[in-house]
Amino acid sequence: MGGRFWQRLKNLIKDDEEIFEPRRRDPRVVARVLMVCMGNICRSPTAEAVFMHRAARAGLAPYLEIDSCGTHAGHSGEPPDRRSQQAAAQRGYSMEGLRARRLEVEDLDYFDYILVMDEDNLQRVLSRCSRPEQKAKVRLLLDFAPELGEREVPDPYYGGRSGFDRVLNLIEAGTDGLIAVIRERHGL
Repeated sequence: MGGRFWQRLKNLIKDDEEIFEPRRRDPRVVARVLMVCMGNICRSPTAEAVFMHRAARAGLAPYLEIDSCGTHAGHSGEPPDRRSQQAAAQRGYSMEGLRARRLEVEDLDYFDYILVMDEDNLQRVLSRCSRPEQKAKVRLLLDFAPELGEREVPDPYYGGRSGFDRVLNLIEAGTDGLIAVIRERHGL
């Protein structure tokens, strides 16, 4: 959640400025992961919740920082879509407290892994990168699940219940692959 989280909280609660100083980077954190979709109300908060849950179950929570955002600001401040929350809850994932936000330029430097749900949003994120090292961090989430033979997590917003279940299946596979890569790359 980094410094941006504390800044947002500080902006919401201005009564006691001194207790809301930005958190210093935890030296135990070896990887900061950002999940990205268009509006940050369906796919990316689902990916955040799934990754957080599975990473905690794998004993990696102290070593990771996870967040999500959208390439557009149309839903900023809103909780995840009710249908996403219901589908996630049925599999034991909590989206409580998550709120939509827009991708910020600072995110491109702060996060180590910037994982996008589809090609359109991948291009939007890459277009905001000003340096090669930023671009090198940006990938599709399903790059971590090549066995699926799919590259994109489709947007379930305009579909039925089965679309949200399919999104969860894809995200679970992608996050499991990501966890394996992080374990190997960072010796965890």
